Amino acid sequence: MTLTTKTRLLMAVSCLTVTAAQAQEAAPVDLGTIRIEAADAQALLGNDTVTEDEIEQRNPNSVADVFVGESSVTVSGGAAIAQKVIVNGIEESQLSVTIDGARQNKGAFHHTGNVLIDPALLKKVEISKGLAPADAGPGALAGAIAYETKDAGDLLEPGDDFGGQLTLGTDTNAGGLRSTLSIFGRQGGFEYVLSGTRHDSDDYEDGDGTTIQGTGADLTDYIAKLAYESPTGHRFSFASSKTEDTGERIGQTRGGLTFIRPDFASVVGLDSELVEALARRTSHTLSYRNTRPEGWFAPEVQLTWNEQKVDVIGSVGTNTSFSGTFKNEFQLGNGTLTAGLDFFRDTAESDASTGDSGKETHKNVGLFAQARQDLSDRVSVSYGARYDVQDFEGADGSDFDDSGVSVNGAVDVILTDTLTFNAGIASSWGGYELGEAALVNFRTPWSYDGFGTARARAGRVGLRFDNGTWQASGAVFRTEVDNIHNVFGSDRSETQNLVSRGYEASLGYRTDRGFARLNYTYADVDLDDETITTTSYYLGRPIGHLFALETGWDMQNGWMVGGSAELALDNDDTEIELDGYEVFNAYVSYTPPSMENLEVRFDVRNIFDETYAKRSSDGLDATNVVALTEPGRTFALTAKIRF
Repeated sequence: MTLTTKTRLLMAVSCLTVTAAQAQEAAPVDLGTIRIEAADAQALLGNDTVTEDEIEQRNPNSVADVFVGESSVTVSGGAAIAQKVIVNGIEESQLSVTIDGARQNKGAFHHTGNVLIDPALLKKVEISKGLAPADAGPGALAGAIAYETKDAGDLLEPGDDFGGQLTLGTDTNAGGLRSTLSIFGRQGGFEYVLSGTRHDSDDYEDGDGTTIQGTGADLTDYIAKLAYESPTGHRFSFASSKTEDTGERIGQTRGGLTFIRPDFASVVGLDSELVEALARRTSHTLSYRNTRPEGWFAPEVQLTWNEQKVDVIGSVGTNTSFSGTFKNEFQLGNGTLTAGLDFFRDTAESDASTGDSGKETHKNVGLFAQARQDLSDRVSVSYGARYDVQDFEGADGSDFDDSGVSVNGAVDVILTDTLTFNAGIASSWGGYELGEAALVNFRTPWSYDGFGTARARAGRVGLRFDNGTWQASGAVFRTEVDNIHNVFGSDRSETQNLVSRGYEASLGYRTDRGFARLNYTYADVDLDDETITTTSYYLGRPIGHLFALETGWDMQNGWMVGGSAELALDNDDTEIELDGYEVFNAYVSYTPPSMENLEVRFDVRNIFDETYAKRSSDGLDATNVVALTEPGRTFALTAKIRF
């Protein structure tokens, strides 16, 4: 670190110290909910939350199912090993991704997903589209995705100190069995959650009845969460998880080496074969927070070690991340200020069958502060900044260091009793980026001449209407990510510029017994001023126009019915036109009044047996690729019993 960098870091620390001191002087007050943090205001800013109720209603078997009904978030198809999350046309590797606040490193191979996750214990997901706050963590170029899993308190019935839950499910398409067993409890100040999931199935058939090889589920997931909370509110917790996908996946041989490509149905001109592959994510997190803070001191501390490994036959790629966050929420007279420090040390390492291997190391220390305040009865604001210092060591031993500032601001203004205006902007310094772990130094030593850092700019403006029964909103957005360096080629100095621009709209109807909601997103995604292709790995996909419909109705006496739909319009912006599709799903669930601990659910997915490939899938516009089509009509049965 140079003297200049140290000086900048010292100045940033001083600024945060002064701000914190001012916050300490403010008398603590009961603020209730700051309006700009409310769900409606955040949604218009692009910060959506998939709630616990929504996850329960969607009954997810994979991360793709979690985002049913969200037109701005779509997930590529295939087995769990292949699924990538796309937000407004930008791949999640350009976003900050956390699980229970713990930083997740990026994916290790471009034909596999970035973060392997099973939704069995998922409580909620928060998505920031372009405008990530300063306390969302470093590297949030195009936003953030924050997954949160359930604690014992979320699972236990009121008044109980011990409980369990068993879920069993199967379907008529891929068959097999998905089972999850969770045990949870608390005694005194101690609590625990132990959960295991096993999902095994055959390959599924698409709408034409064609078996799509390599798509069978072979997933195992274990989660252990332990916590102790003292009578005065000091809460210490430890969480450990291991998620593994180990099925037979489609691969092809070229140049004497076989690589899996589970994101394709096949590659034109190459013979496909089924080979055993591996994707595994392992995480361990230790955290502390005060659940009963007094005055200005409300600290949170977290340390995490995370590893993601893929065995793609021709190479093994491993990403590791050791990260930590130290922050405090200060009470202001009209809001809060969250300030602190975070760090990470990430690595990407290859072990290729060719004998070539290499390792990159990426380090970051950041200071951040984010204020959220009600300036008046009608105006609320959120604004913040972070300063990051980074060091990067290439596979050839070359060293780089740099630093950058990120800023953001948003305003929420009540115009009438039913109409609200909302706007936000952000400039985010992303710093360096690790290369693809599986291909570091693959066959050719990597070169780092001219290697540098990336920066993003984002903005959103919108209006929302809410009269209690009807809700409507609309927003325009633009996200630019400049100077994205090549992550899987021998020349790491090559750069590209990514732009996602478009608009979103939502119309909803809500009563005490049910709801209906229609979401619409148009995302025009360019790479270096040309429409992005469907194989622009680690960058994005040409989404175009997407509609998502979701509805649910409580019929009382234990019966619930609902459904969802996804509609994509034709997209002729690409060299090969992307066909549109219409997919409809429905469900009915029943909880017997005499057995409130039992729920039986029947789903019909892809009711009209549509043959289609999701707009976020890889290879749709590639002449040498046969893209993955999605499952055809599927009847599914799920039973959940609590004890």
